Amino acid sequence: MQAARPCVPASSATNSSGRRSAGPVWPRQNPSSQPQGDLTVKSAVETLNPTRVRLTVEVPFEELKDSLDAAYKKINQQVTVKGFRKGKIPARVIDQRFGRGAVLEEAVNDALPKFYTEAVNEADLNVLGQPEVDITELKDGETLNFTAEVDVRPSLELPEDFSSIEVEVDAVEVTDEDVEKSVEQLRERFASTSPVERAAEDGDVVTVDLEAKVDGEVLEDGVAQGVSYTIGSGELLEGIDDAVKGLSAGEEATFTSELKGGSAAGKEAEVTVKVTQVAARELPELDDEFAQLASEFDTLDELKADSTKRLADMKQFDQATQAQERVLDKLLELVEVPVPEKLLEDEVNTRKHNLEHHQLGQMGLTLDKYLELQGKTAEEFETETREAAVKGIKTQFVLDELVKREKLNVNQEELTEHLMRRAASSGMSPDQFAQAVVEGGQVPLLVGEVARGKALALVVESATVKDTNGEVIDLDDEDDEATAEAADADTEAGDAAEEKTEG
Repeated sequence: MQAARPCVPASSATNSSGRRSAGPVWPRQNPSSQPQGDLTVKSAVETLNPTRVRLTVEVPFEELKDSLDAAYKKINQQVTVKGFRKGKIPARVIDQRFGRGAVLEEAVNDALPKFYTEAVNEADLNVLGQPEVDITELKDGETLNFTAEVDVRPSLELPEDFSSIEVEVDAVEVTDEDVEKSVEQLRERFASTSPVERAAEDGDVVTVDLEAKVDGEVLEDGVAQGVSYTIGSGELLEGIDDAVKGLSAGEEATFTSELKGGSAAGKEAEVTVKVTQVAARELPELDDEFAQLASEFDTLDELKADSTKRLADMKQFDQATQAQERVLDKLLELVEVPVPEKLLEDEVNTRKHNLEHHQLGQMGLTLDKYLELQGKTAEEFETETREAAVKGIKTQFVLDELVKREKLNVNQEELTEHLMRRAASSGMSPDQFAQAVVEGGQVPLLVGEVARGKALALVVESATVKDTNGEVIDLDDEDDEATAEAADADTEAGDAAEEKTEG
């Protein structure tokens, strides 16, 4: 969360006549891009709370000269006065015709960013987001005084070492039942079907035609033919299993169900389902021939041994992820982290917006329907969202502080590996994801994610991790990916809030 260009609303400044100025006083530009010059600006910092300060800035009027000249030049290009060529109107004429106050406001609007930035740099503040600026005094020819309230990163006291952290994780155990379940899932993938002349039963694959009506009218997108459905899979509409079981080819039934998608998503519909074919699923025999069909192995024993290894690897990864998450929780307990209220509100709103307008929107669900399916009240959802937002912000603050303290850097190889992981999770190709990141100016955010993952890895290395059997777990370099993902999970939305405040 870096220093950002403040976007200040309408000013409360007074002009040279003592009246309130009506227009905005903050230009749409990045203050860091403004030349600093040899300004003789006086500034003082007042700490309002651990995450907010007030800057009081006094600017001698002569420091406004360049901005006043620019203001006259800008107004010259925008107005026309009879008897003068455009761009050649004297300053005194502009003052007479349009008012000195308009010129002063334009000049202040141009100059404030560099004065604010110099005050921030002089105080060595790590500001977050947009300041609230108030011009307290503007006397023509004498002085410009203003205050700027802004959120800042809190000062954190991290432990010197993290050896006191101890967590417990699930033991890695692969049972015969786990292996049998894995092999059975593979067997299901190689099942074959054959039509049967009987009523449909649980587990059968039926081919059906569907027609959905709402308020007695057939929906334009409510008709489908030749749909293949495995009874009991739960992949279609609620209630369809009971409707088709017992039906033979050529028979139909009607049931009521809430539509999951389409033009009438979320509405109750009367659905007519007609079975056109019933097919029984036949599973292959579990033998060496099946192993050769379904894998690169010659025997069923070799296939089961490979399944055991794969399951163990998966559980070790899950164990590593669990360790990272629990170590992170312990770390946050050790550090007092005040959270800026404005940043928290931005984070909460970002999470709600992403859920409601992106995730749920793609599924054709409203927030109310989602809460109903989750069995949560609006109050419970609000509490959970706020708690998650608080944890995300605290995680970013603490890990960023650790990155700074340990002087952790991110090299190109680490960034590329992280980009590949993020691309895979987003469903995009690495090239597409990289292009989107660059075009969106998101590279610094990805660098921050990698650095925080490295910081968390340092803490995990110092912590003691035991499994439920009391065995000490050694999380080696192979678990770095889990560490990075654990850090990312808690800071990704924090980055979204950071990005918003930087706008």
